[in-house]
Amino acid sequence: MTAVQETAPPAESRAQKKAAAPKQSSARKAWWGRFALRWVVLIALLVVWQVLTTVFTSPFFPQPSRILVRFAELWLPGDGEFITRSMGADVLPSLGRMLLGFGVSVVIAVVLGVAIGLSRAFADYVDPIIQFLRAVPPPALIPVFLVLFGTGEQMRILLIAFGTAWPILLNTIEGVRGIEPLKYETARVFRIGFVDRLTRIVLPGAAPKILAGVRTSLALGLILMVISEMVASSSGIGFSILQAQRGFAFLDMWAGIVLLGVLGFILNIILTVIERRLLAWQRSSGRETA
Repeated sequence: MTAVQETAPPAESRAQKKAAAPKQSSARKAWWGRFALRWVVLIALLVVWQVLTTVFTSPFFPQPSRILVRFAELWLPGDGEFITRSMGADVLPSLGRMLLGFGVSVVIAVVLGVAIGLSRAFADYVDPIIQFLRAVPPPALIPVFLVLFGTGEQMRILLIAFGTAWPILLNTIEGVRGIEPLKYETARVFRIGFVDRLTRIVLPGAAPKILAGVRTSLALGLILMVISEMVASSSGIGFSILQAQRGFAFLDMWAGIVLLGVLGFILNIILTVIERRLLAWQRSSGRETA
């Protein structure tokens, strides 16, 4: 009797593995199907572009193959180089400005959003100001920022911080207000301190909304980075694209546009990985409750 009981669990686990194998295989095939579909569409568009620009030549729309070659020459290191001259003069300063301004906006927007979300009285005071400022397009404020902060790095960093703060701020407010009141009441009953409530209830509960706002703001950060570098600047990706356009160097201009797309794609992947790690507890708890 004991022998039967000892051998039963391994047989059951083997049956479970056999039943789970087809599900894993179908999920893997579905993932590869979606992945192939994305890249097939992009490759098809590039092939059409290549054919059209070969048949109908235009200086404004060069062939994708020539753009990729110029992209490699400008931005990819080679011949023992660690970074190219264009990378050091334009890409690294641009990324530094964007990431610094983006980081400032994340900190300020999350802190302010939590305060507004927790206090209705404070929200009533600042809501008219927020609704007015968020409606103003950040590029329209470039002359104001130039007058206040000059033409240096400070102006560009603060413009990026101002423009990227709004999605994070509004999502943080919505996320904090969306937390179940029962959690606050339970914390009050057990006399949990403010700091513990903030770190164990408020921030984890609002994290999905906050990260959704962060992802939206990341794209805005790239846009504002380029726009700010097209005004009174001497370096950066936006400056190099504008100079190439003015000098009729359209290969360089398109290479810069491709670089922006690649940077946005890479930054989005990094942010997605961070988001999945930060919200891993939510997915695991969801599986447990299911």
